[in-house]
Amino acid sequence: MRTFVHGSSVWGVASPPRPSRVPGVTMAGFRVPDLDALRMVPHPAVTVLLEFGASPPVLSHAAGRQELGSIVAGPGFGSGGAVWARGENVECVQVRLSPVIARAVLGVPPAEFDGAVVPLENLWGREAPRVRERLGEATSWQERFALADALIARRFAAGPPVDPEVAWAWKRIVASRGLVRVDGLAGDVGWSRKRLWSRFRAQLGLPPKRAATLIRFDLAAHRLVAGEGAARVAADTGYADQAHLHRDVVAFTGVTPANVAGERFLAVDHLAWPRGGPA
Repeated sequence: MRTFVHGSSVWGVASPPRPSRVPGVTMAGFRVPDLDALRMVPHPAVTVLLEFGASPPVLSHAAGRQELGSIVAGPGFGSGGAVWARGENVECVQVRLSPVIARAVLGVPPAEFDGAVVPLENLWGREAPRVRERLGEATSWQERFALADALIARRFAAGPPVDPEVAWAWKRIVASRGLVRVDGLAGDVGWSRKRLWSRFRAQLGLPPKRAATLIRFDLAAHRLVAGEGAARVAADTGYADQAHLHRDVVAFTGVTPANVAGERFLAVDHLAWPRGGPA
């Protein structure tokens, strides 16, 4: 386990020794003595938080709603900077699922979350507390990663896949770093635009244009965290200009590009996800 230090924050961070057996899955382990007001920054993956520590983390929404314990969140969760995580003695395995495999693993498509957080128990029933217990009993992070990976592989093998056309469109958007002309995707798969938009939204949880915008933002945000200037980032990631980047960053995070560069949620990624995110 490595140490992540960011200001007064000191976290333990662990990564699996090898990739998941299921393409589109990445995971990391966290041990955080004091999780103090962590802004949740939107990400293109579906997030599954498997907590097993002495005290579960709490997600607080601007509207006053709270969730705690193991949860699932769809792509783009936290848009507007309205969700914060807090807790003490937090221990968890965070799993990121590509939206194209999330329905098989979770049992329901991400669209059913409708932008909200869902308690894992609502999806996995009695299996959710058993997973928590087994993770807590494990004696090492590698054992926890192996347990989580075996569970995901089993559920993925038994679950329904998304339409091949939808999976292809998602992968095309990812490969282009969000810069593909999404209006042309339907013709490429031989579908009408209405059919692709409807199936994509229903199976992955967001429409193609929103997916492209989110993927482009994620790339730009990580380059800002790496210390690159906003003007350079805007030019290199396909924004019309720096003002366009500014608007997107504020819309997704609630803060300016200068401030998002210091977000711990993003700054830890080079340790937690050294192989990058799911595609």
